[in-house]
Amino acid sequence: MNLHVFDGFSETLEEVGIALVPLFIFFTFFQIFMLKLPKQRVLQILLGFFLTFLGLAFFLQGVHIGFFPIGEMMGKALGEKSATWILIPIGFVLGFVATFAEPAVSIMNDEVDRVTGGYISQKIMLYTVSIGVGLSVALSMFRILYGISLWYFLIPGYLLALVLIFFSEKIFIAIAFDSGGVSTGPMTVTFISAMAVGVASVTEGRDPLADGFGLIALVALTPILAVLILGLIFKSKGGAKKNEPEP
Repeated sequence: MNLHVFDGFSETLEEVGIALVPLFIFFTFFQIFMLKLPKQRVLQILLGFFLTFLGLAFFLQGVHIGFFPIGEMMGKALGEKSATWILIPIGFVLGFVATFAEPAVSIMNDEVDRVTGGYISQKIMLYTVSIGVGLSVALSMFRILYGISLWYFLIPGYLLALVLIFFSEKIFIAIAFDSGGVSTGPMTVTFISAMAVGVASVTEGRDPLADGFGLIALVALTPILAVLILGLIFKSKGGAKKNEPEP
């Protein structure tokens, strides 16, 4: 068996390089005219650029040769089974565990824990966001299987979010909408999206383009609702009587 691990790797390197060049130019400009950091610090930052370049390149290559194919194959295999309803709980589990591997989610949760002094702990945030993402994937599988329009989920969902805003603490409102953004990271976009497209491609009457996509919109919505609901739970249990964390 031939494993073409580095097929197209040169194109990936080029794409990552082009993406990082503007950041490097900005840093160089600020370093010359404003920051004027010492040589040792500049070398450390340049090393960070190099490691980021390698990390992104290897990650994207792994996505192309691993995540996309296995996600789509799993979706097709599960979608061809007679008991297609099993896709709904499987979708929840995959969405839940994929969130644990999201680097952006981990970083945000750590920042929330640090800035709030443990008032909103990293563990609570992780489980809350993971449940939200799990529900979004389960809803996406349900939508694909039964041919329900995405609007029936998005419009009521965002209306509910707007209503919950009026009953939530300011700190939870800010964190909630950030949670929706960081949840749509590389793990969800690559693996789970490919799986949804695979399911839609083997489900009778479904179009992979029209029905397989839309999952990311739900992934961005459900963590917002989950964190806002978490805020209401904190409030009902008499959490901190304040909107801002202590310095």
